[in-house]
Amino acid sequence: MQARARRAAPEARRGLTPRPSAGQNAPVDFHFETEVRVRFAETDAQGIAHNSVYLVWFEVTRIDYLARFRGGYPGLRADGIEALTIEANVRYLTPARFDDRLTIRARCGELRGARFRFDYAVEREGEAIADGWTRHACVDAATHRPTRVPGWLADEISAAES
Repeated sequence: MQARARRAAPEARRGLTPRPSAGQNAPVDFHFETEVRVRFAETDAQGIAHNSVYLVWFEVTRIDYLARFRGGYPGLRADGIEALTIEANVRYLTPARFDDRLTIRARCGELRGARFRFDYAVEREGEAIADGWTRHACVDAATHRPTRVPGWLADEISAAES
């Protein structure tokens, strides 16, 4: 048998250092959580929560997280700033099913210029269901040009995560 050469990861082909997968990240200390219930419409033919709905749950958690600070996401938008999702990762560990009550823990960090990151852990009665992260970039709502994370928001997040 002839061994096949493995293609380099996209990051390596672009000369970038590969990022660790969600499972290789250092343990995360979560200071925020919210709860969701798996709706029937969120399940597939096997009764398992569809993989795409985890990103919706991450968004619900992110909006709840930001709601604690000066008007939350609507307040950010009122200031003429949008926070775009530029990258997302989910690692599925065990299935969630219809009517499960899930706790989603979140933390925000890596605030650098216009960018920031959220980490998530999804649990059912203490059992890990999934984990993941999303990266975001603030942009001017009118021009869609990058703009720094507002100082007030960076300060609030820093205080909440310390």
